[in-house]
Amino acid sequence: MPKWGPYLRKQWENNFAGHLNDNDKKSIYLYNRGGYCGYLWHLFSYEKKDCLDGKMAEAAFNNQQKNNCYVFYQHSDYVLLLENASMFNTDELINEQDVYIVDKGFNWTYIQTHETGWCGPYFSIKSK
Repeated sequence: MPKWGPYLRKQWENNFAGHLNDNDKKSIYLYNRGGYCGYLWHLFSYEKKDCLDGKMAEAAFNNQQKNNCYVFYQHSDYVLLLENASMFNTDELINEQDVYIVDKGFNWTYIQTHETGWCGPYFSIKSK
């Protein structure tokens, strides 16, 4: 799905970082700013939302019931929609960086960063 990246990144922000105000988002470099590249996953590395990380995040994602999922990237506007994704797991993401996976309802997210091992991977559930 070409050109859906900006839309899904904004939806991700609204669903998982909606509790932060604009100044909070700027302070954790959620956006590109001042020569620094912003990353949505900074929400977790700056501990602004509860999450699992590392092996616990991988296990949570692998055990999460998955039907239809969006797969999108921090630096690409191309999006994949995976249907019947029950078998999709972290083994299929080994060479991926700054990739975000969410269910269609944005109820949970899994992120594999370019700094995996230091920052991430992360798994989080949307607050009710």
